[in-house]
This record gives sequence, structure tokens and C-alpha cells, in this order.
Amino acid sequence: MAKLENPILMAVIGAAQGLRGEVRVRAFTEDPTAIGDYGNLHSADGRVFEILEIREAKNVVIVRFRGVNDRNAAEALNGLELFIDRDNLPDDELEEDEFYYADLEGLEAVDAEGTSYGTVSGVFDFGAGDLLELKGPGRRPALIPFSEAAVLEIDLENGRLLIDPMAAGLIDTPDTDLPPPDGKPKGDKPQKKKPKED
Repeated sequence: MAKLENPILMAVIGAAQGLRGEVRVRAFTEDPTAIGDYGNLHSADGRVFEILEIREAKNVVIVRFRGVNDRNAAEALNGLELFIDRDNLPDDELEEDEFYYADLEGLEAVDAEGTSYGTVSGVFDFGAGDLLELKGPGRRPALIPFSEAAVLEIDLENGRLLIDPMAAGLIDTPDTDLPPPDGKPKGDKPQKKKPKED
């Protein structure tokens, strides 16, 4: 089997479920049961996976693949990433403000003044919301929140993201509440304590 030209990660196989070869799968599609709607799934080593049955569970889907008929075969798949080719995804069904996360990779992140903060090298979700990884020459990789406050505009045609570097956590916020280094607040006159009255 030839490798995919432009692979898109669709799911990751987890633990075996039961004795019939079913596996728990974490899907990255909006509808988790739709992972089979785009054709067969492929692993990075070239294997092809055809979904025979799929059903929803609490945070995953339970899948039975063709040729995986017992628990031992299912356990051997734990941690395997499953891909489809980018060409299998329908572009005509996307709304104006919708896009695929894979299309964000390679976009340059710039602020309103045109300062570059690197390019998007990955999109991650560790459970608290989506994060964009930015990498650039001479910079350490940085993770920024993929939120409306941090990412102001996505311009796929020009290959750019307009970001707010302060909301993204890339620059320090000016903290006006802290006293200056000498410890004396500016503009405040020293106050004398009044003696306690008996």
C-alpha cells in the first residue's frame, strides 16, 4: 500500500473493548461516528482499515474493523493513528468561517503591526481547549490558545493568522498595579498614622 500524499489524522485507536475484536477509538471529527464516511482509514505504515461496525460510547466510539476478530488483534492496535488523504475531505460543505485544522499548519502568525511569531506547526488538544504550536527560526516552540481572543483572523488565501500576542501569552502584559522598583508608589503622598484615642 502506498503512503498517503497529504495525510489527515482522523482518529487514534485505544484499548480493546470486549472479546470480539472491537476497539475504543478517539475520533477527531465533529460527529465521532462519521470517521468512516471519508473512505477507508490508513495507518502510517500503510495498512488499510475498513470499518464494519461503529457505535458511540461515553467519550469515544467503539469500532470493529475488518480482519480484527479477537481481543489479541485488537490489543495490538492500541495507540495506532488513523489517517485519510486530504483530497477525501469535502471542501464544498464548509461554511465561510469553517476550515480543517490541517489547513492551519504552515500559516504564519502575525500581529497587527506585521511582527511574525512563527508558523503553525501543529494543533493540539490536551483536554482544556485547542492549542496552536508556533515555531520560527531563532524561537523556541510556543503554544497559544486557539480562541477568538488570541486568534483574531484566519486568512487561508494569504497563509496568515492575525493574532493578539498579549491574549496569546506571547508577550508580557503591562502590570500597572505593581509599585516601581524603589517600592514607593508614584503620585501618592506618604500618610501619617493618627494616634489611637482612648
